[in-house]
Amino acid sequence: MGSERFCVGARAKVKSTKMFKKVLVANRGEIALRIFRTLKDLGIKTVAVYSEADANAPHVWAADEAFLIGAPPPRESYLNIAKILEAARKSDAEAIHPGYGFLSENPEFAEAVQRAGLVFVGPPPQAMRALGDKAEARARAQKIGVPVVPGTGAYDSVEELQAEAKRLGMPLLLKAAAGGGGKGMRRVADVSELMEAIVSAQREVQAAFGDGRMIAEKWIEPARHIEIQIMGDRHGNVVALGERECSLQRRHQKIIEEAPSTAVRQELRQQLQEAACKLAQAVHYTNAGTVEFLLAPDGSFYFLEVNARLQVEHPITELVTGLDLVKLQIESAAGEKLRINQEAITLRGHAIEARLYAEDPKRQFLPASGKILKLHWPALPGLRIDSGICEDQTIDTHYDPLLAKCIAWAPDREQARRRLLAGLRETVLLGLVNNLGHLIELLESRPFGQGTTFTGTVETLAMEWASKSEEPLPPALLLAAVLADEHKNEKERRDERVASDRSCSPWARLGRWRNLEQP
Repeated sequence: MGSERFCVGARAKVKSTKMFKKVLVANRGEIALRIFRTLKDLGIKTVAVYSEADANAPHVWAADEAFLIGAPPPRESYLNIAKILEAARKSDAEAIHPGYGFLSENPEFAEAVQRAGLVFVGPPPQAMRALGDKAEARARAQKIGVPVVPGTGAYDSVEELQAEAKRLGMPLLLKAAAGGGGKGMRRVADVSELMEAIVSAQREVQAAFGDGRMIAEKWIEPARHIEIQIMGDRHGNVVALGERECSLQRRHQKIIEEAPSTAVRQELRQQLQEAACKLAQAVHYTNAGTVEFLLAPDGSFYFLEVNARLQVEHPITELVTGLDLVKLQIESAAGEKLRINQEAITLRGHAIEARLYAEDPKRQFLPASGKILKLHWPALPGLRIDSGICEDQTIDTHYDPLLAKCIAWAPDREQARRRLLAGLRETVLLGLVNNLGHLIELLESRPFGQGTTFTGTVETLAMEWASKSEEPLPPALLLAAVLADEHKNEKERRDERVASDRSCSPWARLGRWRNLEQP
């Protein structure tokens, strides 16, 4: 099966634009810092936006310019399209990169960016609409022969959805027709649970996305969550950059990802990539995207959805391909042709990513808040840290609890696992509850060591660990208490520092010499 056949589409005549001189990143935290890194490498000026809660966040001080866009609640700041566009106008930015989350998959935002005469670094709005709605994406996949999980259409009516779900049979998964991030997902094992699950799920997605439509799909178990990274340009070319396995999840949200998957061999990889590229070409997709699949034990796979943006777990693809995905995004948005073809893409070694969250694994992963009293990242061979935090920073619950990503690469999977474990063990994060210990436990678990992880593995392991007796408090907590006391004693000296002294940045002591304005 020739890869050229499905990874390169018809070439349209698109005039290439010059590379941007300045780009605004409409996001925060580690993803804003990650994008800045590539922009600076390309010689492009960077613009940050921030809420009042993020006034001293690392991404603000890392940018060439920064603009306050509102109060802490996302709807008043990072979801405020008018404020973001005003910051872009004031800074003379030529393009806006949305990162992931917030407005990244909002076609209205992409259109507003274009109407303002700016370039949106992402897929076109029409592709977002075609693939952002899960019910429509399912229909498109079926039309072009991509297998989908047996399921229902999208329904507003609780009664209609209940009737269709009963015909589908149990167990099943309820999911939102619009939106993502695991919101509204409910596993229903018995018909007696169905009505309550529909009502609670619909209430959640209506509040989150303003769209109460739900679909139901047959529950496949055990299953692996496999996704294909795609990249397209405005000349009709699309390439697939291999797969990532994202089966270790809590509340339908990923914790640990790896590339390549232990369950995917070359023939299956070719089939998954063909299906992903075929779907992308059907909607004239450009820029970065991820096509997600469920993989059954018998090797059959089913289309789930498309994430029309850069993914949190993109670093593991970068490490096994040697490509900078943000750079490819910027070049695509600037109208350049892809400089790679499918035959040139090879997967080298193995990469594993662990997401460090401010959350309590022992309390059903409840988000946590607090001040970071001590932070240390190890510098070890093959270890990459994508972080958005610093010492003395206060973490609240206004935003996603993701703090950083620890990523390890090695020539083989076991060495990558050992490198990541070594990095996590040497990481120090004191002052707020986090999942560092839980990540170590998962990487040390037998299922992960054997490469036999499924979407239900985290839940299964949690039940096993809960049955064991409680262990004494780890030394790290005792050290945290000591440091907290020392921190308190030094408070007066810290309070005497000038207001412009920002411990998050070595440049801060030079004063507010950059353009740090309110739009």
